[in-house]
Amino acid sequence: MKTPVMGIQLYTLRDFIQNKEDFDATLSRLQKMGVDTVQISAIGDFPAADQKEVLDKHHIKVCVTHKGLDRMENDLEGLIAEHKVIDCDALGLGSAPGEYRETAEKVRQFIKKTADIGKVLKKHGMTFNYHNHDFEFHKLPDSDKTMMDLLLEETDPELFHFIPDVAWIHYGGSDPVEVLHKMKGRVKVIHFKDYIIDENGERKFVSLGKGKVDLKACFEAAKELEMPYIMYEQDCDWVDGDAFKATEESWAFMQSLVK
Repeated sequence: MKTPVMGIQLYTLRDFIQNKEDFDATLSRLQKMGVDTVQISAIGDFPAADQKEVLDKHHIKVCVTHKGLDRMENDLEGLIAEHKVIDCDALGLGSAPGEYRETAEKVRQFIKKTADIGKVLKKHGMTFNYHNHDFEFHKLPDSDKTMMDLLLEETDPELFHFIPDVAWIHYGGSDPVEVLHKMKGRVKVIHFKDYIIDENGERKFVSLGKGKVDLKACFEAAKELEMPYIMYEQDCDWVDGDAFKATEESWAFMQSLVK
């Protein structure tokens, strides 16, 4: 079994990657922590060549991105060119737009749309990768299946890959380890996230290892299934409101898993 490469989903630090100078400063901090792999998401509008310059400066590579479906539909060639510049072969979608979640028929429309994107990406040696939330694990109103059932059963494994987010899977009422097994062979990157339910019954994201998700079991499953990368992601609720502090805490937890 090969140990997955640990890294950081930069969406966690999105406020600090909106221009080249801040991107440089952020990657400098991550490099000093020992990070050598990131996911790019919610980055500012500056050229891929500048991103690549900063990445190379800090000896950090990109394993996957998150980009919008509109851009995939309207400027896929441009996205592909940008990914070639930053040496990334995995294009990710952070979520299905709301209009494609409502019914099984709508989900199937989404599947067809992503298949068309996946076919183009495949010709360029790239893959389409889908990141889940919790809604994919709820029964559809016109079916006895969930959206995730349809995504697993009715997509082409060569054209549709997954970025399983273990906290959202858990919050959606499913077992992350079981879901990882169902996705075998279709995952390059896993998202490690953690959460609690607070005294008011509200979901609150927390640093890795401080919540409800059995991340050790997920890590062992990732090794067994030979899933190459695990990225830490925390949408909000950072320690003392400090995304870097939360990242440092979570990175220390990830390193404890590797050891």
